[in-house]
Amino acid sequence: MSFLDRIPRQSRDRAEERARGRVPGPVPDRAEEPVSALVSRASDQLAELVRAEMRLARAEMLEKGRSFGRGGGLLGGAGLVAYVAFMALAAAAVAALSLVLPVWAAALVVAGVLAVCAGVLAVAGRRRIRAAAPPVPGQAIEGVRKDTAMIKERSTR
Repeated sequence: MSFLDRIPRQSRDRAEERARGRVPGPVPDRAEEPVSALVSRASDQLAELVRAEMRLARAEMLEKGRSFGRGGGLLGGAGLVAYVAFMALAAAAVAALSLVLPVWAAALVVAGVLAVCAGVLAVAGRRRIRAAAPPVPGQAIEGVRKDTAMIKERSTR
């Protein structure tokens, strides 16, 4: 999101008109404005600021989602190839054990070892998922914090 997207549309239009040499009308002297008009304008600007921050958060989350999706697709492809390779290794292990044991016993031993490995990996993965923090739009949150601090600072003057 560009800097101009964070400026309320009315202010941008007025600035563009001035740059072209056409002033849309006299700009009121802020010292002569009633307090109600100032409060109303501040409320409008605050609402626009909140909307701009929400647009920024949405854009940031969309970009993170796209990146996550691409990475997930690549990991899925890698997982499929690894699965096929692992099956070949399991078949080789069964063939090697069948030199010492009957084929059915060799297959049973290899399947048991693989089942134990799968259980350990499942428990470890479940722990990691539970410990993972939820995804948040970091830039937008930081922007809101800065805006809030600036509003508090300026409102106490």
